[in-house]
Amino acid sequence: MTHILSFHAHPDDAETLCAGTLALLAAAGHRITIATMTAGDCGSTTTTCEETARIRKAEAAAAAALIGADYLCADVGDLCVFNDDATRRKATEIVRAVAADIVLTGSPEDYHPDHEATSILVRDALFASTVRNYETGPAKALETIPHLYFMDPIDGRDRSGKRVAPEFGVDISAQFEIKAAMLAKHESQFAWVIKQHGITDFAASLGRFSAKQGTLFGVAYAEGFRQYTGTPYPRSEALQGLVGAALKVAH
Repeated sequence: MTHILSFHAHPDDAETLCAGTLALLAAAGHRITIATMTAGDCGSTTTTCEETARIRKAEAAAAAALIGADYLCADVGDLCVFNDDATRRKATEIVRAVAADIVLTGSPEDYHPDHEATSILVRDALFASTVRNYETGPAKALETIPHLYFMDPIDGRDRSGKRVAPEFGVDISAQFEIKAAMLAKHESQFAWVIKQHGITDFAASLGRFSAKQGTLFGVAYAEGFRQYTGTPYPRSEALQGLVGAALKVAH
């Protein structure tokens, strides 16, 4: 059994970008943990930060439970994720406590500052996770750095609108319904995405993007990934091997 940590900025990020892959891996018997830096406490116009955080963490846990996954939150404030020492130690403590073999995180190029900062923090937390003198909490330092993968940015584009191409895709056609069901657990966000993003149908937007990524790989629905292989991160193709026949390369 392989342990996969899906570590993102907000509740619903994993559901949007990699829940199909997580569902596929969970069904194959692998252990899944979903973690977020924030509880997404700014994602409401009708409830306080404290109440929004409570609601969104409950929604995230319910979504994770659909595939038998655990959920953790670092409780950093929404729009308060920065690449500083205190936040890096929080990220590193989660990486150490989970002790996953593979870590998935957001793209370092994205539209949202928390997404970009979380990507950098998770990348650097993996590096720090094996450094024994970098103290973070009760969790022990890891013996080896986990494999690291970046997901697609939202809508597959960076801040300037330039396409960010995945290195490989995972065919999630058979898992799309559970992916959509996981996203549907985030009910508090339906009104928010209309207000903030002008998206009137959360589920339809998910389907359009998953189908658009699918066209890159000749399948109905797909999720894209890039492996980070900078020194001294692992370079063997761990995630690629786990997804088996669902692994796809661009046409």
